[in-house]
Amino acid sequence: SGPKSAAVSCAMPSRQRSGMTKQEMYQIVPVAPGEQQMAGGPGGSPLKKKLAHEGRPLVMAGMLGCVLVLAAVVAWCYYSVSLRKAHLLKTELLDLNKDGFIIRNQAGAVIFTMAFRSGALDLDSCSKEGNFLSCTQSDSGKLNFFIQTVHPKDTVMCYRVRWEELQHKHSVEHAMTYNESHWYGGAEMATQYWPIRIQGEEEPRPFITSDVYSNRNAFGGILERYWLSSNATAIKINDSVPFHLGWSEKNSTLRFQARYQDSSFKPQEGQQALPELSYRVCVGSDVTSIHKYMVRRYFEKPIKVPSPEVFKQPVWSTWALHKTAVTQEKLLHYASDITKHGFTCSHLELDDRYTADYGEFDFDPQKFPNVSGMFDKLREDGFQVTLWTHPFINYDSINFGVAVEKGLFVREPSGELPALVRWWNGIGGILDFTNPDAREWYSSHLRMLKSRYDVTSFKFDAGETSYLPRQFSTLIPLSDPSTFSRRYTEMAVPFSERAELRVGYQSQNISCFFRIIDRDSVWGYELGLKSIIPTVLTISILGYQFILPDMIGGNAYPNRTTGLGLPDRELYIRWLELSAFMPAMQFSIPPWAYDNEVIQIAQKFTELHETLVAPRVLELAGEVLDTGDPIIRPLWWIANDDEAAYKIDSQFLIGDDLMVAPVLEPGKQERDIYLPAGRWRSYKGEHFDKGPMYLTDYPVDLDEIAFFTWVH
Repeated sequence: SGPKSAAVSCAMPSRQRSGMTKQEMYQIVPVAPGEQQMAGGPGGSPLKKKLAHEGRPLVMAGMLGCVLVLAAVVAWCYYSVSLRKAHLLKTELLDLNKDGFIIRNQAGAVIFTMAFRSGALDLDSCSKEGNFLSCTQSDSGKLNFFIQTVHPKDTVMCYRVRWEELQHKHSVEHAMTYNESHWYGGAEMATQYWPIRIQGEEEPRPFITSDVYSNRNAFGGILERYWLSSNATAIKINDSVPFHLGWSEKNSTLRFQARYQDSSFKPQEGQQALPELSYRVCVGSDVTSIHKYMVRRYFEKPIKVPSPEVFKQPVWSTWALHKTAVTQEKLLHYASDITKHGFTCSHLELDDRYTADYGEFDFDPQKFPNVSGMFDKLREDGFQVTLWTHPFINYDSINFGVAVEKGLFVREPSGELPALVRWWNGIGGILDFTNPDAREWYSSHLRMLKSRYDVTSFKFDAGETSYLPRQFSTLIPLSDPSTFSRRYTEMAVPFSERAELRVGYQSQNISCFFRIIDRDSVWGYELGLKSIIPTVLTISILGYQFILPDMIGGNAYPNRTTGLGLPDRELYIRWLELSAFMPAMQFSIPPWAYDNEVIQIAQKFTELHETLVAPRVLELAGEVLDTGDPIIRPLWWIANDDEAAYKIDSQFLIGDDLMVAPVLEPGKQERDIYLPAGRWRSYKGEHFDKGPMYLTDYPVDLDEIAFFTWVH
């Protein structure tokens, strides 16, 4: 037997082996059947060769099978990882991808889309822990990104989103798609639409308070970082963001950008200029309820209701009538005419310019030779007087040197010198309201006017950041320039009963009247009659409810009016009718500048305002302190499942049960009116209860305004 056919046993001790035969020493183990036949010399047997030749395809097939199994295992693993990653990048109706995220409603429809414009996420750096989805890398380096889900109540889902650059990158930009819904909010604008209309392509620019009367393309004096959509989503940009806003008509997007470079925003002291874009998106069951939630959660409320008299009776201003040519004689004559024509007056507003120079706090003795006597006469006739004021001190005023010496002005960037600014009445310094000394100096002069002449309150004009130098410094540094407007609104607090402001930024708790910016005496959407309802609805959504629409008929500037000297008569009447259904009325061009019919229409509507509108408005004003809900409401407030209601910009509600539909077109004595579902009674006594419905060419005479009350 050869070595392959037997196994050798050497288990015996060596001393025993020596006496054994060869046969005894080796134990023969039987061969397995067939094994001997396969054994052979170097070439093997013919049978083995044949079997080896036939086995080659089997080996190949086996190897291919292994490869296929391995591929299947790899594919399954990859699929499992993808599934896990897809699951990882989902959180409570939100799906994240490298270029943005979407939010769905309970029915699965996409209702919110945000695209990351300035970078893409590295999804391999993302992880999820509970309701916290975070990523640490983008395509350009390290970052801090997270989305946190917050479920504050059954009907609301909120997402906290933060993208913080950790590299020296210039900006972070996210673009919100309209998703064919209607959006509201943002800012007062010169050309105001409701809902917002995206027109053209606009690169992101600082979202700060500006005077839209002088710069028609800027954001207005009342603004908040808040938008609301018809599909029950709302977005609030965080206060800490150096926030710039742009838009694209082509892509139907609002562009939200955070940046410090080439911007008036500055990082907090001691912090690097690394941009951070953070915001909250909340989704609700309907647009009204999500707005109520956002207002209660994110906006402060006023602490008291201003003077009921201002809600009930008209304010009479000298501005549109007399401009800067006002004098003691003209003011007394104006007051006498108000009484003579049978009108009431909440207060008389003495506007620009009663001082000799801008920045002074006493009367020009040439124009007002007997101020004490004038005030005595006005008081005797039942008039209260408010005075115009502003934050500027012109360089030719006696107070300019005082303010320089005391260090009361906003300064140029080094902080060494006061910054000179240009405003509509000249060049001067602007008081630094972050400086307690400047605040006290300014307030003390207003208190002096109040006590010396028994002045009732003040009209605080200007206050927009657009009047600050592009580069400036204040005693307390401002990372957000609009904080300057907030500090200015605080100056009105001691005089809030009848005080009037035209700027608002995080100022909803200032219990004053907020006036929309000056109007031109024109019909259209650019600071004209048609812009009033969209503007009032917009600032109502932003949390400002004690609204003073501007003067009836507009400013009557010669180059910005449809009339010759006076506003067009028909325009004036339609403006008057609309104002009667606003929270407060303000005259300047008096009705007797026209004719007896206009006087009678004005008397009719001031009485209607006092008896019908003001009681309802005052009731709602009291509710504002608790809820922040608008006094003047859009139609969708009571009809949020009605697509038509989202687009109507020429009708509005006072509360839930008084709907107003003014005529806003020249030459018309009829208009189309939309009635949401419900039972309505017209001012003529008609009943409509089949709604929703359109009343086509509904007749409205020149001395009428169409209004309807909800019949419970």
